[in-house]
Amino acid sequence: MNIDSRGPRFGAVITTVVLAIVVVTATGLHALAGWLLLAQTLVFATGALAGLRYAPYGLIFRYLVRPRIGPPSKTEPEAPPRFSQGVGMVFAGIGTIGFATGVPAVGIVFAAFALAAAFLNAAFDFCLGCHMYLLIHRIRPAA
Repeated sequence: MNIDSRGPRFGAVITTVVLAIVVVTATGLHALAGWLLLAQTLVFATGALAGLRYAPYGLIFRYLVRPRIGPPSKTEPEAPPRFSQGVGMVFAGIGTIGFATGVPAVGIVFAAFALAAAFLNAAFDFCLGCHMYLLIHRIRPAA
């Protein structure tokens, strides 16, 4: 299935804001940062496991943003951005576990990694997880 290539970038903008709040509040408000990172982990999990059409930020894009900006000039396969959501889910999940177990340094570091990747997509349209997906498929032996 192909998707509007602007949708994942829109989601990356929201993700960047959420993860920036997590990193900034983590030093003094561990509980808030942990809960917010858990919420972002669930957003990533929805996109990775159920598909981008069910991802919360994708729904916002589809129903509120896309009707105002018109149809896409290009589309892309869903698999690379969906893989990227899975990578984000793993990093945010590890960070959430760090906050939940009283090791906020782990939470901050893993949230910062996810933030860096989301920022690259939001600011420069460079999807790190998508490039990982393509690289894995290039080097994987053909079945």
